[in-house]
Amino acid sequence: MPLPWKIPLRPFWVPQEPRMRRLSDIPGEAQFLAGRHSRWYEFVRVIRIAAEFIRGFRALHFVGPCVTVFGSARFPEGHPYYELAREVGRTLAKQGYTVITGGGPGIMEAANRGAKEEGGRSVGCTIQLPHEQKPSPYLDKVVPFYYFFVRKVMLIKYSYAYVILPGGLGTLDEMTEALTLIQTGKLYDFPVILMGKDFWTGLNRWMCDTLVPQGTIDSDDLKFLAITDSCEEMSAILKRSSDLIQLPLCPVSAPPSA
Repeated sequence: MPLPWKIPLRPFWVPQEPRMRRLSDIPGEAQFLAGRHSRWYEFVRVIRIAAEFIRGFRALHFVGPCVTVFGSARFPEGHPYYELAREVGRTLAKQGYTVITGGGPGIMEAANRGAKEEGGRSVGCTIQLPHEQKPSPYLDKVVPFYYFFVRKVMLIKYSYAYVILPGGLGTLDEMTEALTLIQTGKLYDFPVILMGKDFWTGLNRWMCDTLVPQGTIDSDDLKFLAITDSCEEMSAILKRSSDLIQLPLCPVSAPPSA
């Protein structure tokens, strides 16, 4: 077996994709995650990541107590889940929370839109992707990020709860990461609220009927997870949580006049 420093660097490209042969064609985060690189490359990348963290801290320091809303970007206006997210945004704004999302379309747009309609604060932490998504027009503040993992840290760090509507792999990733951090004690057990019983009940049943009996999780690991269709129930859960930690909130009394 060759010594560790003799192992060749992993190539930056995918062999079956000729159009991505040049290093300049590879997205920067994909380069970073492509294995071992030169020490100078790694050093410069760490500086860039640190700078992005600092920029995020500065941008989000004064946005107020946040609740992060997750969900699919693929539900258009008029879809029941879009309208549910819109109502979620209104309810969070009424309680005094800043609604923070990934800043894109679909569920994210709906939650930011509901907050704006209620006169609340609306923030989007966007991500640079090969197929660029424009920030929704319902944002008071847009904070762009280059690295997914930096954005995820920001969405957790400044949130006092997660409200998760139906979504795909990205939504599941964000949900399970928060649950893992709570399970392992890296994050205090803030509420994780799944909106949409029809969508989430199957997943919850699988966790209870498969993961718990197999011993891969404890039943207590799910005690902070709530599933509901009701914004009133969501609001009650958040109030109990905010009262417990004595979180100062400034509820919105009425929508701004036209």
